[in-house]
Amino acid sequence: MSDSAPQLRREIVDAHHHLWVRARHPQPWISAATMAAINADFTVDDLTPLAAAAGVTQTVVVQTISSAAETVDLLRLTRTTDLIGGVVGWVDLTAANVASRITRLQAGEGGDRLVGFRHLVQAEPDPGFLDRPDVRRGVAAVGAAGLVFDLVIRRHQLPAAVRLARDLPGVSFTLDHLGKPAQPSSKHGGWARDLRTFAQLPNTTAKLSGLATEADWSAWTPAELRPAVEHALDVFGPSRLMFGSDWPVCLLATSYERWIEVLAALLHPLSEEDQAMIWGETARRVYKLRPS
Repeated sequence: MSDSAPQLRREIVDAHHHLWVRARHPQPWISAATMAAINADFTVDDLTPLAAAAGVTQTVVVQTISSAAETVDLLRLTRTTDLIGGVVGWVDLTAANVASRITRLQAGEGGDRLVGFRHLVQAEPDPGFLDRPDVRRGVAAVGAAGLVFDLVIRRHQLPAAVRLARDLPGVSFTLDHLGKPAQPSSKHGGWARDLRTFAQLPNTTAKLSGLATEADWSAWTPAELRPAVEHALDVFGPSRLMFGSDWPVCLLATSYERWIEVLAALLHPLSEEDQAMIWGETARRVYKLRPS
């Protein structure tokens, strides 16, 4: 750690954001009553000026619904912009031909920007979902294709994620939103213990994203988020952490610009080298992004 205040890295990689046009890909999880801030369409044209103002030169767009068609559209979108360096898509992990489905996506338009897959495990009612043999076969196919598997889970699902990553050492796993720890830190409970266990596995990384939306949307403070960020730094280290905005979902609790400012303040004690890893180098390495 250093007491100096290194400047924020000029070229930032946003390792986690979303895009959607609801006429084409409905988002049934958005509540018009409680999520008015994101009850709209969000396109790359909306993101581009925000990214440019923040110094973000490359991004990873992540699926939002269990739809192969959404993944195809996101991959095609990469042909229209240099901003999106990678796509984390969706594939039916339980399909008997999951490997060939992955191959087709890689061979299709924009397939060279396919960097990983994600399933909305947080919404699965089956507590044993990640232990199922058919699911694990699908996740193994993701790894065999040289791609990352993003884990979007709730904190009580962390033990299952540990078992999955431990039993599939050939797959690279990235934990979205640090596993969604409750805020403030007094509610962390077993999350800190389980995150440490997850981080002990060498095939795991995590994203510093989505933390504000786990707090009180209208009243959270950076101080509330500090314990979770510091614990992540302790167990993963900067070389296995990456910045993500979770835009536009973050708009429920904060703006794109403010989240970057808050995270920069929380990372202030780190050396310039350590900050550079979190702001871009880890994402480039993990997702094998092309130079921006």
